[in-house]
Amino acid sequence: MILIADGGSTKCDWVLLDSSGNILLKTRTKGLNPAIISEEELKNRICDNKDLQKIFETVTAVDFYGAGCGTPSPKKILHGILSQFFKNATISVEEDMVAAVYAATHQEGIICIFGTGSNSCYFDGENIHFGVESLGYILMDEASGNYFGKRLIRDYYYKKMPPAIAKDFENQFDVNADTIKLNLYKNPNPNAYLASFAEFIFQNEQIKPESYFQQLLEEGIERFIQDHILSFEKAQDVPIHFIGSIAFYSEEIIKKCFAKHQLALGNIIQRPIDGLISYYKNHKLAVS
Repeated sequence: MILIADGGSTKCDWVLLDSSGNILLKTRTKGLNPAIISEEELKNRICDNKDLQKIFETVTAVDFYGAGCGTPSPKKILHGILSQFFKNATISVEEDMVAAVYAATHQEGIICIFGTGSNSCYFDGENIHFGVESLGYILMDEASGNYFGKRLIRDYYYKKMPPAIAKDFENQFDVNADTIKLNLYKNPNPNAYLASFAEFIFQNEQIKPESYFQQLLEEGIERFIQDHILSFEKAQDVPIHFIGSIAFYSEEIIKKCFAKHQLALGNIIQRPIDGLISYYKNHKLAVS
């Protein structure tokens, strides 16, 4: 049995497959980003899941794809933690972009992640190539959940948010300055905290043209295009795929922004774990 996981900063989806690719178990834990979450908390989040507890001894392979796993140190930390729980399994830890590629396409293209954070890569059909190294949620992550969360909070405090929307915003969230600063500068997972505000954008029944939300999304997506997508030489020659809920709910705005740059939109996948299941069933397990 092989356990595959797609881990972000906010949540982690786990799926257990048999040798034929049949789904035996689906479960979810809190996010498992080893670059920003302590080892103790990572262990607690895995150990507390009752579904995972039942298969610690029986799983033969764990393939983990996650945010924060793109550099050696956090990757090693998570590998060690997984080895402690799944003692009879071979462990593989790769960054979330690898899962995004597997989920989106098997052919040449550019793949982008719009999740709690954001990232992009060029896939030549065999290998992944990064255009810009990500420096995380403080300096980068354009068009991500934490990017839009920051924008909403700043617009609210700078009084750039339309009054009616600002009223709804303060009714839904604790916008007390002390609360915000505590979550940003003292509590763990500030990026996931910021991303939680981004849901507010998509709770409106319709993002109307020229509305505040439309402009907010267009500005963020345009920045991502300029800083990420156009950094690839083949940006206008290959399809560009997206992974994540923000992209899923912003499809029409992405199309509008792409038209200005003559870019070709490929697949948009809300949950990468679904594409991973198909990849394992049709490719990896099929040739094992």
